[in-house]
Amino acid sequence: QVQLVESGGGVVQPGGSLKLSCVASGSTFIFNIMAWYRQAPGKERELVAGITLGAERKYADSVKDRFTISRHKDRNTAYLQMNNLKPEDTAVYYCSAPTPRQTYWGQGTQVTVSS
Repeated sequence: QVQLVESGGGVVQPGGSLKLSCVASGSTFIFNIMAWYRQAPGKERELVAGITLGAERKYADSVKDRFTISRHKDRNTAYLQMNNLKPEDTAVYYCSAPTPRQTYWGQGTQVTVSS
């Protein structure tokens, strides 16, 4: 059974930084794509950033130049470095691994940006 586990969330002041980690277990293959989504209260879940095995990256416009996604090529581990955090970044952040058969999700980690 595939499981994705996020860590690294917390409370940070505006302008601060956090690094989220995602570790996936139970898969017999390396995911081609790993991604981070977030969902704020009352809003739909949105893509924050995604990365392929070939290190192609995609970012939401709202986080470009502030967030950096990275991953290991030989295991299903991904990271999201978040700098210059803003109150509007407050959300539950989810790790995701889409495959042709199904999309796997983690349980989420809360990020709160507040002074």
